[in-house]
Formats: sequence, structure tokens, C-alpha cells
Amino acid sequence: MFTVGQIVFGIFFFISFVVIVFFAYKQDKKTINLFYRDSYKILFAFILFFSLLFCIKYFLID
Repeated sequence: MFTVGQIVFGIFFFISFVVIVFFAYKQDKKTINLFYRDSYKILFAFILFFSLLFCIKYFLID
């Protein structure tokens, strides 16, 4: 299905992407903690909203 070149490129791209994201996160760690310290509340609100939609769809509507 894939050629050897495509597989090698995919592996190289994935490893490079993970390394670049890791170093970028490491450099921005202080800024992330300063500006996004309460972001878990927004994540909790999204999870609560989608679970509410799930409950409405499957338990109230036949």
C-alpha cells in the first residue's frame, strides 16, 4: 500500500514533529502557566456540555 520511501518519510516527519513540539512546549512553559492556568475549567465545561447533549439525545428523545 505504501512505498518504503513514504514510510520512512512518515516516520521521520512524526519524530521531527514530536521533538519540535516538545522543545516549543519546554520554552513556553512559564508563559503557558501564566496565561492559561484556569483552562481546565473550560475543558470541564465542554465535557459537561457534550455529556448533557448526549443525555438529552439518548434518554429523553425516543
